[in-house]
Amino acid sequence: MPVFDFNHTPDEQKTSECTYTTFRSNETTATPEKPILVLDNSGQEWKHHSSGFFTNPSKQTTFEFDTETGTVSADILQIDARFVSLLRWLGESHINVRLSGKNRPDGYAVYKIREIAFGGATKLSAEDGFLQFMIDRLLASNAPTEELVDEDMDEMGDDMKLTSLQSISDFMTCAGRTMPDNIRLWARRNLAVARSHEVTPEERRHAQRALSIMMNIQWKNNYFEPIDPEEARRILDEELYGMERVKQRIIETIIQINRTHTLPAYGILLVGPAGTGKSQIAYAVARILKFPWATLDMSSINDPEQLTGSSRIYSNAKQGIIMEAFSMAGESNLVFIINELDKAASGKGNGNPADVLLTLLDNIGFTDNYIECMIPTIGVYPIATANDKSQISAPLMSRFTVIDIPDYTPEEKKIIFSRFSLPKVLGRMGLHENECVVTEDGLDAVVQKYENTTGIRDLEQAAEHMAANALYQIEVNHVSAVTFDADMVRKLLD
Repeated sequence: MPVFDFNHTPDEQKTSECTYTTFRSNETTATPEKPILVLDNSGQEWKHHSSGFFTNPSKQTTFEFDTETGTVSADILQIDARFVSLLRWLGESHINVRLSGKNRPDGYAVYKIREIAFGGATKLSAEDGFLQFMIDRLLASNAPTEELVDEDMDEMGDDMKLTSLQSISDFMTCAGRTMPDNIRLWARRNLAVARSHEVTPEERRHAQRALSIMMNIQWKNNYFEPIDPEEARRILDEELYGMERVKQRIIETIIQINRTHTLPAYGILLVGPAGTGKSQIAYAVARILKFPWATLDMSSINDPEQLTGSSRIYSNAKQGIIMEAFSMAGESNLVFIINELDKAASGKGNGNPADVLLTLLDNIGFTDNYIECMIPTIGVYPIATANDKSQISAPLMSRFTVIDIPDYTPEEKKIIFSRFSLPKVLGRMGLHENECVVTEDGLDAVVQKYENTTGIRDLEQAAEHMAANALYQIEVNHVSAVTFDADMVRKLLD
């Protein structure tokens, strides 16, 4: 097969035969068995670590190995579709790299690419570590469809953050079609503004800042890998006592995801008294889904602009809380915990914050006034909490599956205190269970003390108080253990 020559004319380059095929992969790590690319080794086998350059053709691509006898070229046979733009960029920039690979019967399987800043190469134009950052992002992304890969070949996007215009530009080039089309086109427009001398410095600054926010988010598609229901149940039992109806609904959601590979159309609204573990349920779901989570406290939202961001026409403009949640999570798939949904309609500014939530919950996309781009929300799973569902508007209620959570019975509170709250506090303080013992009548006294309060927060505070008292007696009075009976409990907690 012919080796690409940079001295060829454009017409000659266009007639070069394509030497490689692309394959679609969603592997999150590269190995010799699941490589980034495969090079031809029919003429000779290549070393485990080999240095050189990628060439820069429009169709044909090779790698030029630096060997003891000079430069030897090898055609690329296969490329993970996610890496086509990155390899072309490496060739265009004439960046010296070191490959790590393994010789197989079908070729030299490359699973690592590292930059080498010597040997006459052009140093990476982005920040240090850009290449590794780029590879990690591509491995975390989803493969583009075959038709998008072919189209992209004819086109010329806490870890390291992309902040400079050069690093943002390089990222856009390398990411290619692994970014959603609307975000890729939006990024091109904003990059043009950020580089333009025909706009004000303020406009350039806002465009660059918006680009940095968007390019540092991993934009994922709406395909979700299966989740082990047994592991999900184990996490629920570990995090929550009782609540069988809630657990059943969450397991049903997991099974639905496994069948459809998409998130359910509706989130979960947990309604119940304060302190009954509503937020704990949301954290457990995020752990099961392996999603980052973000919280939004509706009682602190007075104006819709806090959610939607402010227009770039203002010098102090910035993104809203919802966009900030995506930025902090670093990816578009997250569990969005909306606390006190029953306070959503109590805005004191220009408009109703509840109206903003409707666009977020509809899963058709959300537009931030500062970013000025439709943000895909297909990977957002909302879990809301409320004390009084009668205060929630009908449109908001219709976006959720409602689960009522009753308060715990006295017997349930005893079990939660003895099996969960107290052991957790003892472990945190470095005490053994036999150093702080609560008798049966002592447990009854704890529960009776807080029989008129809802939830278990008071029980957790009681456990903290009793454990601290036991530790004091052990350290100061030099006793070996402390046993709390009913009288001691009442005296300590009164």
